[in-house]
Amino acid sequence: MIEIVILNLSTVVKDAELQKAVAAMQKQVSRDFFPLWGVDAKLTFIAGSKTPPPKKSQMLILDTSDSAEYLGFHDLTSDGYPIGKVFAKSDIEGGSSWTVTLSHELLEMLANPSINLTVEADDPHGNSVFYAYEICDAVEGDEFGYEIDGVKVSNFVTPKYFETFHKGPTQYDFRNLLKKCVPEMLKGGYLSLLKASSGKGWTQITARECTPQMRARIGSRRERRRIPRDQWMLSKPLPK
Repeated sequence: MIEIVILNLSTVVKDAELQKAVAAMQKQVSRDFFPLWGVDAKLTFIAGSKTPPPKKSQMLILDTSDSAEYLGFHDLTSDGYPIGKVFAKSDIEGGSSWTVTLSHELLEMLANPSINLTVEADDPHGNSVFYAYEICDAVEGDEFGYEIDGVKVSNFVTPKYFETFHKGPTQYDFRNLLKKCVPEMLKGGYLSLLKASSGKGWTQITARECTPQMRARIGSRRERRRIPRDQWMLSKPLPK
């Protein structure tokens, strides 16, 4: 059982709102995610505190991203523990749901905490491709999420999404909206991929454009995949 502490460092999200959201996320993780992915977690909301317990995974609710392209992300602290960040004010100002972003980052942190898992498959042209094991990106649009006790949470793919041998209908995502495995995406989704033979490193394709996006955002998961792990710029843990 993974333990994750969730702290509210935002000025736009009230503690009561976050406490309700955490309860919904706990139900999503244990009821919906665990049976499909085999990973469960205990979520603990810490109210009125900016100091998480030592040696715990963390999820921080913050205000504003330092990049217009960031609504949330997850990486590792300098102590080696997974940490997720959700920029609630940026979400709200952009017309997005901060609870969907929270759910997205939480589930991806559970499925791929070190951001190092990939799966090999063929692209539509028959080329061997490595896809990043990010379980919400392909179905990340708010409109494809669902509600738990009045809280909107993110949709997510199932392990079968990364299994290309399925020929008949199967459950590729929790809401059964995808009809095919990777690289199928819903509107607004994207995938990070590596074509080993291209020599171009990690690129990104979107459902809208379906074309490679070569330049990685500084600090993004795709940028981190392109450089050696010992050169990552890691998040500093909160002061004790």
